[in-house]
Amino acid sequence: MERFLCIHGHFYQPPRENPWLDELEVQDSSRPYHDWNQKILAECYAPNAAARIVDDKNRILKISNNYRQISFNFGPTLLSWMERHATDVYQSILEADESSQKERNGHGNAIAQVYNHVIMPLASLRDKWIQIQWGIKDFQKRFKRFPEGMWLAETAVDLETLKLMAKAGIKFTILAPHQAARIKKIDAHEWMDVGGGKIDPTLPYRCFLDNGLYIDIFFYDGPISNSIAFDQVLRSGDLFISRLLSGFNHERIWPLILSVATDGESYGHHYQFGEMALAYALSRIEEHHIKLTNYGQHLELYPPQFQVEIIENTSWSCRS
Repeated sequence: MERFLCIHGHFYQPPRENPWLDELEVQDSSRPYHDWNQKILAECYAPNAAARIVDDKNRILKISNNYRQISFNFGPTLLSWMERHATDVYQSILEADESSQKERNGHGNAIAQVYNHVIMPLASLRDKWIQIQWGIKDFQKRFKRFPEGMWLAETAVDLETLKLMAKAGIKFTILAPHQAARIKKIDAHEWMDVGGGKIDPTLPYRCFLDNGLYIDIFFYDGPISNSIAFDQVLRSGDLFISRLLSGFNHERIWPLILSVATDGESYGHHYQFGEMALAYALSRIEEHHIKLTNYGQHLELYPPQFQVEIIENTSWSCRS
């Protein structure tokens, strides 16, 4: 049995520029930093580009660019700010995606995002198409390739959005487990109810749409992702590894992928030194016979054998 791990980080900050000046003004609540972008840059985005791996005496053993080993998306408005004000970190992110393509058979770690972090089911058909197209075009400008996947803000989803994404050429997206309604083997007749988060998140699924279109979906592991975000597992690299290992069931005989997804800011901003726990886990996880991967590479190796129907008008933060 082959076992794979994909850790996804959703990195985003809303645009805070003064629209008249196109610059960020002083934000007192971010002290001692000039503004919140600078604060989170210092606590998260920059440290993840050069994360320290240390020994038990706190001696630095290695400096690691975490973006080379995790799946990630960055909000286009955040990258626009970073391109101007944190060029070194911005370049590290682009270089990480380029390196990951070489290591993952042409599949880069970066995926696109709907442009303005719009809650897509609430948008009009026209606005949905614009958000998808702008997200793709911004991604192509920065990463010099077409995105295989796209992150939906808050994973908020409806079928119309998935159809537009598939029409635009997007291959996959990531959803929360409670957003799945039922599944069945492709070409089979009998459906299985997986509502209430009962879907097996160690497999990719295909969602068939109108006019021959389809999009593949990865459902992240809810309990483990929740632990990363809220349960202090990032206070220790060993604790983080232990929590990840709990997601692998030895009774499963297929090549399984553990997918976890949180706000990327968990790694350093929400939890101080969280980027170090991440770097440590990434450096040691393969000792447990688990291979690091990204979603594009996994789809190439193991295309979906099951199809899924989603629950519309849901998101990762609410059920309906």
